[in-house]
Amino acid sequence: MSAEKSTPFRQFLYPPGHPRIDDLKELDAYEYREVAKSPGTFTGGLIAGWEPLYLNEFRGITADGQIAEGLYPLTPAEPGEEAPIAEMLRAVEELFAVCSPDERAKLRYPVDAVEWQTWANPEFMQFDTGLRLEFAAEPVRQAALNLVRASLSREGFELTHAMMLINEFLGEVVGLENILGRYSYNFAVYGDPDARAPWGWQLYGHHCAVNCLVIEGRMTISPVFHGAEPNEIDDGPHAGLRSFDDRVDAGTTLMTLLSQDQRAEAVIYDEIIDPEMPEGRIHPGDERHLAGAFQDNRVIPYEGIQVGTLDAPAKKAVVDLVNTFLNILPEGPRRAKLREVEEHLNESYFCWIGGTEPGDVFYYRFQSPVLIVELDHHCGVFLDYDTPQRFHVHTLMRVPNGNDYGRAWVRQWQQ
Repeated sequence: MSAEKSTPFRQFLYPPGHPRIDDLKELDAYEYREVAKSPGTFTGGLIAGWEPLYLNEFRGITADGQIAEGLYPLTPAEPGEEAPIAEMLRAVEELFAVCSPDERAKLRYPVDAVEWQTWANPEFMQFDTGLRLEFAAEPVRQAALNLVRASLSREGFELTHAMMLINEFLGEVVGLENILGRYSYNFAVYGDPDARAPWGWQLYGHHCAVNCLVIEGRMTISPVFHGAEPNEIDDGPHAGLRSFDDRVDAGTTLMTLLSQDQRAEAVIYDEIIDPEMPEGRIHPGDERHLAGAFQDNRVIPYEGIQVGTLDAPAKKAVVDLVNTFLNILPEGPRRAKLREVEEHLNESYFCWIGGTEPGDVFYYRFQSPVLIVELDHHCGVFLDYDTPQRFHVHTLMRVPNGNDYGRAWVRQWQQ
């Protein structure tokens, strides 16, 4: 990298020989998995906190503990809203073809398997679900990515792949290529691929988790986690790659359209680390996020300002913000999901934590009966800072009231 570069994140690199980095060198994913469980460590504390939530019977995220019924009727896709199932079927068959019998057996699960709920976004592996791509042959890796590409929109695949490229870049920058790599991810297929019956796939690892299911021509992609530390690559063959500017800008644009009274209603805490926050409001791993890994049954009350009270330009800004998350979906399913969101827009809520001036760090959440999206600026994990920075971004998307993983649709199909 040129000595003239002064990318903000580089001032926070750990010094050579620091134990935060050196103690993890030479460990592979499975060795690090065991080290991460150590009591008294940051990672061990995260695992201990999440462990009671592992593999509980799935109900879904709700606003009040009660599932709102009737939100997800299982009907065939409307014309123009179909998922790219033919392309997905070709891609998944190619994946199966390049796998060995043992790999196929490890890759595949029933469509309603509890393993859907094993995804997580840290760099250490709580669960070894499916195939670990870094230990698979290159044809298997590429076939798995081709299935992802066939399923998502162009923007959705580029963002997902960017998270993997940035993870590799982070590993190179800090000297931990052994646990932070382009293929440090698990991949699994659920159900029997079919033109109508439910099936899907799952990709997860550091700063990237995508769960995709198709059924009767329809598609849902949730839960989704995309994050990056840093959110850009400033050197090497992928220099210039940046992520999340659209989601950050959509939040700040919306806030500028609110009146002073509306902003006061939307902002639930003035500071991103606010002394008024109750104990536990900031999670050591998720920070301000509420809908992260292992939170499949969490009760998340509505907070902030009700979207139905906003004027037309502000409502449009809310929809524009939601679209920066929904653009992971291919055109047809995106149109279907946006229609669903708009049907419930007036009963949706938007909340904000942190500053609203240019350059401020913040958290926001859009929450409706049919969609939750969150964005948060985070503290350092592999870089050395203990206050949130703009270049460390986490984003989440969930389908509450029982249809994460397409589970509401799958249960109707089975009945």
